[in-house]
Amino acid sequence: MILVYQIRSEMNMDLRCENTGISIYFQCRILAAKSNEHLKSRESAAEYFGISVSSLANYERGITVPPLDMVMMMADAYDAPQLKNLYCLQQCPFGKEQPISADLKTLEAVTVGIVAKLDGKCIEEMRRELLNIAEDGKIAPDEEEDFLEVTKTLDKLSVSISELRLLKEKILRRNDGLDE
Repeated sequence: MILVYQIRSEMNMDLRCENTGISIYFQCRILAAKSNEHLKSRESAAEYFGISVSSLANYERGITVPPLDMVMMMADAYDAPQLKNLYCLQQCPFGKEQPISADLKTLEAVTVGIVAKLDGKCIEEMRRELLNIAEDGKIAPDEEEDFLEVTKTLDKLSVSISELRLLKEKILRRNDGLDE
């Protein structure tokens, strides 16, 4: 089993951890260790979370999946809200089917993505199509393809919105830390 570690820098963003394979928990801990002494070693991080060193090692190596409460604690301690979405996308039966993203992108990238999907002509066309479909309160067989296209477009917008929410959570959390 090969572990892939990728920590990259983006313009106007701090170094960040990404889902490049099985190592995102390790990546996020290492990045968070720059501002939290408790996370510098696996031993001290395990003590910080109240778990065994071997459990943390297994999470970081991808041998076992951390339970939801541990993912929530890691996301909070590591300032990595994308861990929650990643967990939902990979582990939760409901989350796997939802249009969400676990990618923490730059504000510029998220904004361009949303604005591109909110093209006035496309939105107006989609609005008219949805109104035509819903007019009689039923989705007729000849309307199914159009309905699927509308929902696919809205799902893409939902993914972009979830990227914006991740960024908001990260930025607001960072700003809250400055006030303390």
